[in-house]
Amino acid sequence: MTLKLGDLNVGTGYRPVIVAELSGNHNKSINRALQLIREAKKAGVDAVKFQTYTSDTMTLNYDGDDFKIRDKNNLWNGEHLYNLYERASTPWEWHKELFDECTKLNITPFSSPFDSTAVDLLETLDCSVYKVSSFEVTDIPLIEYIGSTKKPIIMSTGMASKEEIAEAMDAGYSSGAPSILLLKCTSTYPADASNANLKTISDMKETFHCEVGLSDHTPGISVSLAAIAKGACLIEKHLTVKRKDGGVDSEFSLEPQEFENLTREAKIVFRSIGKVKYGPADQQEAISKKYRRSIYASKKINKGEMFSYENIKIVRPGLGLPPKEFKNILGKKAQFDIEFGTPIGYKMIS
Repeated sequence: MTLKLGDLNVGTGYRPVIVAELSGNHNKSINRALQLIREAKKAGVDAVKFQTYTSDTMTLNYDGDDFKIRDKNNLWNGEHLYNLYERASTPWEWHKELFDECTKLNITPFSSPFDSTAVDLLETLDCSVYKVSSFEVTDIPLIEYIGSTKKPIIMSTGMASKEEIAEAMDAGYSSGAPSILLLKCTSTYPADASNANLKTISDMKETFHCEVGLSDHTPGISVSLAAIAKGACLIEKHLTVKRKDGGVDSEFSLEPQEFENLTREAKIVFRSIGKVKYGPADQQEAISKKYRRSIYASKKINKGEMFSYENIKIVRPGLGLPPKEFKNILGKKAQFDIEFGTPIGYKMIS
């Protein structure tokens, strides 16, 4: 089912939509956040996604072990959740200015709300689509609240089993969402390409009968481009001004020039997918076939003379009879005189 992202159609048959995720790369500077939006526009992206939460809507301000990240492979290992979310959150009072900047630049803004109050805020900004984070896929009350807005949902699935995805989709549809697009996602930060498992994209399409994109946390653009070739209709990547400036997501974010490369190469990859077709491209058929092999007179052949290995030969170009006819011609007679270098045709054979 095609999903509407602002004025954009997202789905099979349409070029892949490229989304720049700002997340916490504004580093608590609204000017940097505005700069990121402008860089996204220059890079040719279609939409900018924010995250709408506060540290208090995400977790408890409690310094217990349960509230600390304990994962040596995690970019934020050792961080206290409350402090991390405080540092990464986009202040709610910025949202209108950021949405307005996107609208001014003709980029579609949308966001991931993390509780019902965030949805309420985004509704005042006429947010056209809602994103459900992969860690929130099991938050059925939140998904039902989002669905009640009657807006499309983009749902990331990095943490979810098939059963959890089905339950989340059912909650979204039953509460009023008109369409749901799933994102294949590897919820490690950064993610390694070996864990992308892009074959899952086609399986998700078949299993859940919906459009599928990719939320990509790997460095670079290779995995995103491969996902488009696998049928992904939307690519979401994090954007930063400069990785060396730091920021909560900077390590796996693209810089503006890299994002521009992604938007350009994505269009090329999409055009290359085409349709199922064997043989030469339409515009090359006449030219290409000319340079195949065919049967030619390799010396002058007199009327009544038999065709033989001595007077016909399989050569380029391909303007005579095809090579498969060679043995059928041998021993048959020429209907008339045939000059050296003449392509052999059926009318020449008696």
